[in-house]
Amino acid sequence: MMMNQQKTVKKNSLRAWLLAARPKTLSGAAVPVMIGLALAWSDAQAYYGGVFSWTAAILCMLFAFVMQIDANFINDFFDYVKGTDDRATRLGPERACSQGWVSIQAMKRAIAFTTCLACVMGLPLVWFGGLEMIAVGVLCVLFCFLYTTHLSYMGLGDVLVLLFFGLVPVCITYYIQLHTISLEVLGASVACGLVIDALLLVNNFRDRDTDAQAGKTTLVVRLGARVSLWLYLGVGVMACALGGIFLMAGHVLAFVLPFVYLVLHVFTWLHMKSIWQGRELNNCLGETARNILIYGLLVAAGVLL
Repeated sequence: MMMNQQKTVKKNSLRAWLLAARPKTLSGAAVPVMIGLALAWSDAQAYYGGVFSWTAAILCMLFAFVMQIDANFINDFFDYVKGTDDRATRLGPERACSQGWVSIQAMKRAIAFTTCLACVMGLPLVWFGGLEMIAVGVLCVLFCFLYTTHLSYMGLGDVLVLLFFGLVPVCITYYIQLHTISLEVLGASVACGLVIDALLLVNNFRDRDTDAQAGKTTLVVRLGARVSLWLYLGVGVMACALGGIFLMAGHVLAFVLPFVYLVLHVFTWLHMKSIWQGRELNNCLGETARNILIYGLLVAAGVLL
């Protein structure tokens, strides 16, 4: 199947760029913004006279999408340059540069373009959120590069996920709308970061042996396979437990509905446990991405309802 895909992908073609962009990862970018917007809209109706900017909401979502694609391009390029994407040993989905679907020079230009495009998408948010949005944007771009080039090799990838797929997007999306941050928003952002970190955990669980050989000391490499497997289960449980903060704000459904996600999360954990290692863990990667999207939809629906 993989060989057939290689033959059908023309170098630097639209299909090649779609594969390089990794559209399945966009759910991880959408979910934090979705939760932040749902919380902002709900509180705007209840306490702020219904003041809510749909323009700012769309810009937040577009910025998140472009930054995610930018991060994917950066990851593809630098992992290839570093030799991490060894075609002979790679267990995860194939990458554009290592497969030759996208040339190195074209990927460099794409990274420059998507980085600039993200800045263009994010700059108008200064109008809605203040000059502090410039600092937020700079940090997003900076750590987008630092993650692949340095921090993921030091086992700090999970910390960055909590920050840039939890605290930053949820809180900043809410702040842009209402210029404040509530305890509920903080709790929701940490829970969101934990849920999305499950994607990184299953990815690193699959690659634990090759990462160790490449000198990439991920959290999974540090903790070992058995502890990491329990950690995968734990992030889902902790996220739902943190959802108790929704009860304090009167969002009962936002606490109750995500337990549907938890059931799916447990089934994926059992699936990981039975597979244990190898390329078949990519199925668990897909299941985890699905679970993350379901979690975001359930939390957002619970808040809005």
